[in-house]
Amino acid sequence: MTSTSTGRRAEVRQRAVVSAGFAGLAYLAFVAVSGYFVAFLAGRAVPRTVDSGGPHAGTTTAVLIDLLLLAGFATQHSVMARPAFKRRWTRLVPQHLERACYILATSAVLALTFWQWRPIPVVAWNLHAAAVRVVLWALFALGWLLVVAMTFAIDHLDLLGLRQVGRHLCGYRQTAPAFKLPLPYRLVRHPMMTGFLIAFLATPLMTAGHLLFAVLSCGYISVAVRLEERDLTETLPEYRQYAAGTPRFAPRLRRQRTDAAVAR
Repeated sequence: MTSTSTGRRAEVRQRAVVSAGFAGLAYLAFVAVSGYFVAFLAGRAVPRTVDSGGPHAGTTTAVLIDLLLLAGFATQHSVMARPAFKRRWTRLVPQHLERACYILATSAVLALTFWQWRPIPVVAWNLHAAAVRVVLWALFALGWLLVVAMTFAIDHLDLLGLRQVGRHLCGYRQTAPAFKLPLPYRLVRHPMMTGFLIAFLATPLMTAGHLLFAVLSCGYISVAVRLEERDLTETLPEYRQYAAGTPRFAPRLRRQRTDAAVAR
């Protein structure tokens, strides 16, 4: 083996290690921002929340700025997820880093949103009954637990860009996505999004700013999942039949028994 080939191998190995470090930092940034996200909506433990802290502004200005922040997140999150963008993007960055770049960009846009969010403290509802508050906070926690659990039900490492760089570091080829149906996905097509919907809306104190965030985020989810499903249908032939028989967000109620029961 020549010194030239040895040097090239060492250089390739070094680049792979740097890529793994980059993906690791992107992962840690996402975990940190996600933790802040929970506290941001809960209104606890962080200096700037959906209801307090941060720059002050009149209601009209606050609404416009908050709309721009959420629109920026929606644009980044959806455009970078589209196959056409990925094909162009991977001409500039290695394919094994595409997901890590997406995760880092998402973290940056979310951090900007939390930093520049303008609260609108007008109260839409404030529920004081202790039992009701406990139930709503339990739902809030359940929503976030569902989100986290679904990252592992799919493939936590792949979803957050670590598996791709791990395979590259070990010299393995990247593999195409396979059609899998973990148990929650047999009940609804987007259980992770169900968790987000619950977490966004479950709160005993709903201000106008929180409601704006919740309504626009839920609206974005309803649009984003349709774009995702279109891409999945083109990539995975089995997805169309699966989607036809499985609801998006809420499991179907148990169907009533047939003819004999009806005849009674």
